Amino acid sequence: VAAHGFTNALSDSMGMTSPPVRIDSMAKYAALARGDTNMYLRFPPKTYREKVWDHAAGAIVVQEAGGVITDGSGKPLDFSKGRFLDIDMGIVATSTPELHAKLLETIAQVAQQEQ
Repeated sequence: VAAHGFTNALSDSMGMTSPPVRIDSMAKYAALARGDTNMYLRFPPKTYREKVWDHAAGAIVVQEAGGVITDGSGKPLDFSKGRFLDIDMGIVATSTPELHAKLLETIAQVAQQEQ
């Protein structure tokens, strides 16, 4: 479940030219941790609630590899509140803090344009 329109607008704003790879979330986290990619973006429809088990293991693997993962507004993911993640604007994982900061800035700009 994903809102590909927002991801496409964000990709255009960031100047990305490679198409997204559509694979399982855990495989995406592993690819990011291995250095096969620089980011993992997940923007589900507003009615969808992310489940803890879909992200907890991948998040720790990315963080241990030196990556950064937050929700789309830059808040850390909180896995302590039960089955669901209460996130704002999706999930953003990147290989470096610098890329993460740039991506969060661009997310805010694209979200503003879509309102």
